[in-house]
Amino acid sequence: MTESEGPIRDDHAELLRRRALTEDAARPEAVERRHAANGRTARENLDDLVDAGSFIEYGRFAIAAQRHRRDLEDLIARTPADGLIAGTARINGDLFGEQRSACAVLSYDYTVLAGTQGALGHRKKDRLFELIERMRLPTVFFAEGGGGRPGDTDYPVVSALDARAFKLWAALSGVVPRIAIVKGRCFAGNAVIAGCADLIVATEDASIGMGGPAMIAGGGLGDVAPDDVGPIEVQAPNGVVDVVVADEAEAVAVTRRLLGYFQGVTAPGPVSDQTRLRTIVPERARRAYQVAPIIETLADEGSVTFLRPKFAPEMVTALARIDGRPVGVLANNTMVMAGAITAAAADKAARFLQLCDAFGLPVVSLIDCPGYMVGPAAEAEALVRRGSRMLVAVAALEVPLIAVILRRGYGLGAQAMTGGSLHEPLLTVAWPGAHLGPMGLEGAVRLGLRKELEAIADDDEREERVRQATAAAQENAKALNAAQLFEIDDVIDPAETRKLIIDTLTAATAHAPGRVGRRFVDTW
Repeated sequence: MTESEGPIRDDHAELLRRRALTEDAARPEAVERRHAANGRTARENLDDLVDAGSFIEYGRFAIAAQRHRRDLEDLIARTPADGLIAGTARINGDLFGEQRSACAVLSYDYTVLAGTQGALGHRKKDRLFELIERMRLPTVFFAEGGGGRPGDTDYPVVSALDARAFKLWAALSGVVPRIAIVKGRCFAGNAVIAGCADLIVATEDASIGMGGPAMIAGGGLGDVAPDDVGPIEVQAPNGVVDVVVADEAEAVAVTRRLLGYFQGVTAPGPVSDQTRLRTIVPERARRAYQVAPIIETLADEGSVTFLRPKFAPEMVTALARIDGRPVGVLANNTMVMAGAITAAAADKAARFLQLCDAFGLPVVSLIDCPGYMVGPAAEAEALVRRGSRMLVAVAALEVPLIAVILRRGYGLGAQAMTGGSLHEPLLTVAWPGAHLGPMGLEGAVRLGLRKELEAIADDDEREERVRQATAAAQENAKALNAAQLFEIDDVIDPAETRKLIIDTLTAATAHAPGRVGRRFVDTW
């Protein structure tokens, strides 16, 4: 709507003037400062993320609730949208069509009062969160900002603890997929917005914390620089951040990709040479190897996104596509802790399983697991509770689960990777070199032959007996022997794995019952 389209009335002219004041062009100095700090404006990020022409903005003309201490024209010019741009849009419409690409997008504007949360911004969030629930809209939220804003004066307030936004946002857990993007500083209420999301994508310069420097100093905890509160060097290894990116442009690209996993099936992508899987796992049981290439070979080329890779790296979690179908992949990483399930690994797996279950993503479990980690150090990490959490999560799965035993499947750890039982997945198969057992074989030998071994005085003789018994146990534990007793469904050529996954998921999806009730996704 411009003057070039013909004569307009005075009220239309006023609308055009006010609308122009909400755009970046009206605040060139603020935009220049943002660019000088290697950032993009909120509207630049939104334009990059959403399909062209699809954004419907809510609350464009809101301003900071500070009329009692600032001039109205100043507020209109300097606090557009009260620092929160929000609305509905489409993302990935070229892949999924108008209906499945519908979403909600919200972004704090760091050029407006440091992205702090104002009174009208909270009301805007309330409105959007309610619409998100009613319309079932997947949501992307750019969460950068300094938390609550103490400078608003237009509304009487004592505690502000009656604000509903955080309750409404948290209640969307398991209802719609929610992705938070964090660039730069994200503290207090803004950090909670990110923390309640299902996935967090953060730039390398992000600092995320439940309180910013002012709150830290006010609590008597000393002076801390903003960038030292919760830097990526802390928040990636501790599991807060799912994907770390270089900048906002990459964050938008990764977010569009992540959202796509929850939007549905695409055309099948290129396929890697599956015969490579025949030699990718070492024959020696104690030799470690990278599991990521196995995942990338099974999946459509270029379709894998690894989540929380620096947190509990002994457990790998990834979203991928197989024949165009989005799936979650859970895998043991023998490069770390030999692939044993630690307390942190169990936490990582449990939340990932909840995420997949909530949003209908089948799970492919790739198993090379010696069991749960044991010992006093492991127990100091509350392994009994945290390890059991994974079993509870996997037992609650309603989405299809397919288990592939790559090499070792021992003890409760292997059961946790297979839904609690080898017969719980829709399909449980093993590769030819795989071995299965109720616990690690040498440990089982030492336990089972304890009295016999105690009776052997010579150390070398005793260890030779252990080696002989372990070799016999190794022979008995072969996957083919387990298949003979129908403990597993089949032993397969590794090159067949992808096709079997595709065929099983196709059969399962064709007759899947309707889901009943809501699935909860924990923040951890």
